[in-house]
Amino acid sequence: METNVRKLFERYENISKASLRGDVDMDDVAALYASEFVAATPAGVMTGKNDEHLKQVIAEGYAHYRAIGTKEMHMRELRISPIDEHHCVAHVAWRATYVRKNQSDVVIDFDVHYLVQQLGAEPKVFGWVSGDEQALLREHGVI
Repeated sequence: METNVRKLFERYENISKASLRGDVDMDDVAALYASEFVAATPAGVMTGKNDEHLKQVIAEGYAHYRAIGTKEMHMRELRISPIDEHHCVAHVAWRATYVRKNQSDVVIDFDVHYLVQQLGAEPKVFGWVSGDEQALLREHGVI
């Protein structure tokens, strides 16, 4: 399972990079996720379905990231904590680079903890836990 989860997040990273360039296939993005998911942040907990609404929200999210100057996002580290033969937590340390007008680029490191399930040939993300992204962006003067 570990090899498959690593491949999943390599795809995730590559899709994120393409999305930041404005070159994204929303079906590729949706293929990373299970049919339903849960997300937890300091703003609360939400649940959702992997449907057309999710694709729209993700497309809008990447458009927002481009608008605020997100230039690049890549994985610094991936650590996997197995739960059982079908589930794990993938602890991903990300690094994002933001372009700011008339200022130096800003680099922000952050972590997201993804809940992953593998029932078939490929693992899928069925949840994630992350920190306060908006506060972090404000703290670094991005927004």
